[in-house]
Amino acid sequence: MSQLPVPPSALGPEARERSLSAMTGRAGELELDVLVVGGGVVGAGTALDAVTRGLSTGLVEQRDLASGTSSRSSKLIHGGLRYLEMLDFGLVREALQERGLLLTRLAPHLVRPVSFLYPLTHRGWERPYVGAGLALYDGMAMLGRSEMGVPRHRHLFRRQVARIAPDFKSDGLAGAIQYYDCQVDDARLVLALARTAAGHGAHVATRVQVTGFLREAERVVGVRARDLETGEDLEIRARVVVNAAGVWTDEIQEMVGGRGALHVQASKGVHIVVPRDRIRSEAGFIVRTEKSVLFVIPWGRHWIIGTTDTAWDLDKAHPAASRADIDYILDHVNAILREPLDHDDVVGVWAGLRPLLSGESEPTSKISREHTVVTPVPGLVMIAGGKLTTYRVMAKDAIDAAAHSLRTTANLTIRDSITDRVPLLGADGFETRSNQRVLLARRSGLHVARIDHLLGRHGGQVDDLLALVAAQPELGEPLVGAEDYLAAEVVHAVTHEAARHLDDVLTRRTRISIETFDRGVAAAPHAARLMAGQLGWDDARTADEVDHYLRRVEAERQSQLMLTDQEADEARVAAVDIV
Repeated sequence: MSQLPVPPSALGPEARERSLSAMTGRAGELELDVLVVGGGVVGAGTALDAVTRGLSTGLVEQRDLASGTSSRSSKLIHGGLRYLEMLDFGLVREALQERGLLLTRLAPHLVRPVSFLYPLTHRGWERPYVGAGLALYDGMAMLGRSEMGVPRHRHLFRRQVARIAPDFKSDGLAGAIQYYDCQVDDARLVLALARTAAGHGAHVATRVQVTGFLREAERVVGVRARDLETGEDLEIRARVVVNAAGVWTDEIQEMVGGRGALHVQASKGVHIVVPRDRIRSEAGFIVRTEKSVLFVIPWGRHWIIGTTDTAWDLDKAHPAASRADIDYILDHVNAILREPLDHDDVVGVWAGLRPLLSGESEPTSKISREHTVVTPVPGLVMIAGGKLTTYRVMAKDAIDAAAHSLRTTANLTIRDSITDRVPLLGADGFETRSNQRVLLARRSGLHVARIDHLLGRHGGQVDDLLALVAAQPELGEPLVGAEDYLAAEVVHAVTHEAARHLDDVLTRRTRISIETFDRGVAAAPHAARLMAGQLGWDDARTADEVDHYLRRVEAERQSQLMLTDQEADEARVAAVDIV
């Protein structure tokens, strides 16, 4: 087989080695302008912002891209209706502008509109009250710098609601208002950001843990780190280090002697996944709860239902969902459904941690989602808070703060952020390839539905996947145990998408771990063999990867049977990381 061309944006094993050589000076580059710590959506966005301003940029992540909060969100790109009710108009307007940008310009292949019903249960005052709020919501979106990109809200009467959502309880219902927001596969958004940054020259390396800071007097001039794959200790020098570690912000601050103005409280949000046929509806729902709101979100052949909002002070790497969390979600969704769901209907479960700025005595559901940037010591910028939708604004603010230091210490000319005009990898060519879907299916021998699936995950980069299939036709076969995905997607995850372990592929590059009843157990051996061929694993290493994944799944299942957070945490941490 002839070697396929590798684009600059590819994050394969060789690219990781090149990035580490460049960041540590082995390749002759003695000092970066900006080093970003953290490979979530804010870290990847910050790396993209920095490199597109002309700054030499590196990014290190101690686990996998999006392995924390950024793969465990509600997967919504939205303005935040409840922040509107809190009168936080600035946050809502900003988020709606970013929603429009992502949908129409930056990532149209990843971000798509999703319809929600807001049920009305009180006659008289509720319809004009909610309707006025949604009119303001739509108005803010239309006044943004980019197109609104979604339909405006509309009022529905009880009979219309019954047609759209026959499984929604109509007892006591006065009607509903249908409105639109957007959704995204959050982990793939992070991956697109990281690969776009790499394509513009950023150095990206995962499984690299920061262990301390390099200091010259009071100034931070880089980090000490460890390559977790090899155990090698590294030094990476940078004029400015940007910490985008989310819920690990306080730990990073401890490395500089506890000097910092940020205090982050972790709030646990749990979601469950159920098959689409368990709820007959053409739209999702948003319903008030006593603590927050409940979303029922369409997700391909499934529904995502969540979320909870409770303080978490246990293991941050692997937050655990307890049976009490799942019962809470089921109880609240069953209150609005004709046919109740039970634990047997649950296909997948995940728990994520929101990094909320704390310091107040209010519950986590009330703490602001707004972000803050501080410079606790010269050469170190820290950013925390915020939400998935506004990652780009957070990244811009972080590099604006870094720019002040770079101007004064290195006499650099720092240009303004341009990320509102830089499409993410896969955006270019997406519309053309979408129009050519039937032609692509005919040429590749794949079903049109397969082409649609690839377009929704890779956009214009679908050509890379089709080239793999053309070179190795067996990769055009479904992945054994997870037939919604192709074998080619596993190989591509290794060669182009920085996947280094089986968990990376089954949990984040794909969503097999939450979209199959067995949580990906049947798919694990086939996926591991495909990865082994790219990463040079022997039979023993391949078996270890499968064994680790099976133990992780079992630990999660056990944690979800426990009644308390403490018990759930103990069950989950029983399965240690493979690295």
